[in-house]
Amino acid sequence: MTRYVVIGGGIVGLATAHRITQDRPDAQVTVIEKESGWGAHQTGHNSGVIHAGVYYKPGSLKARFARAGSVSMVRFCEENGIAHDVCGKLIVATSADELPRLEALHERSLANELPVRRIDAAEAREYEPNVATVGALHIASTGIVDYGQVCLKLAELLDKAGASLRTGTKVTGLRPDRGGVIVETTAGEFPADVLVNCAGLHADRIARLGGIDPPARIIPFRGEYYELTPEKRDLVKGLIYPVPDPQFPFLGVHLTKMIDGGVHAGPNAVLALAREGYSWGKVNVRDLAGTLAYPGLWQIARRHLRYGMTEVRRSLSKARFAESLARLVPAITEADLVKSSAGVRAQAVKPTGELVDDFLIVAKGPQVHVLNAPSPAATASLEIARHIVSTLPGAR
Repeated sequence: MTRYVVIGGGIVGLATAHRITQDRPDAQVTVIEKESGWGAHQTGHNSGVIHAGVYYKPGSLKARFARAGSVSMVRFCEENGIAHDVCGKLIVATSADELPRLEALHERSLANELPVRRIDAAEAREYEPNVATVGALHIASTGIVDYGQVCLKLAELLDKAGASLRTGTKVTGLRPDRGGVIVETTAGEFPADVLVNCAGLHADRIARLGGIDPPARIIPFRGEYYELTPEKRDLVKGLIYPVPDPQFPFLGVHLTKMIDGGVHAGPNAVLALAREGYSWGKVNVRDLAGTLAYPGLWQIARRHLRYGMTEVRRSLSKARFAESLARLVPAITEADLVKSSAGVRAQAVKPTGELVDDFLIVAKGPQVHVLNAPSPAATASLEIARHIVSTLPGAR
């Protein structure tokens, strides 16, 4: 019997463990999670979008897995009674100078074989009556879901399949053992013939414990959200995104109808002062020192200082945040926003300052390390899992 240990109880780790139990039913599977519950970090703090795969380079893992994942995630929800809604989304140009970028995005969407239509302002307002736009893209396969509920269902299925689910268990070391790995934790040692690292915000650190020299380091970026007040939720019917500026590394604040009926506004993107830094007041000296000592951070700062300062100002000013949203829906005012929870994106950055723009999975011997899995990883989680498990060493 082959012993598999998966580190990380977010959606990618749980999906991978679940896929192992499906494809290799004789396997012994253990999932190790340092928090007391599942999906506590990136999975539990995202906006719940089932992404179509619009933005990603054709042929990349992100493009392929998001497109396939938008189907497999919906199917999983249907089969397991998880609330979801394939509501579609609009990407809107708010001025004429954004139209060339919108057309480039349209061409990329077609290259990615997505159900996308270029529409004019009048048709856009048939979907979103309150939107400000001179032209838009409508992507039919985008949806919404609560990924926390997906995690709970995956954990339930794993338990039924006989997997060992270990929450409240922190990995402290890895050491080689007769062709496998001993996973040292605060709850004892776990022998693994095959190790899969899905530790998200700490994935590069786990890789180093395993003797891997990661080609990039995790830099944490906090994304802050507001919610529309209940009486203003009707201003948004589905999902409204701006046309992203390719000069900048993130998508810009947008409006997302949640599966519970609320409307999230955001996220922005500011450097977090801890890998789990969900507010300006959360500082981890070790995390911050490591971030500041990394050459890649300073290369990002040099290239995107103006953008970064704009994001900081927006973080510190509710009025600025509201102004950004009003570009999409002019009726939104500062008074319509209520502070919501933030998330932290685990973004892999090369020493040169380049953001790793695709999923990054590194395998060495009996170890597989998922070193970059930000959005759209939740959408693509079942496909990432399928890919990982197809490459794992076979049963002994």
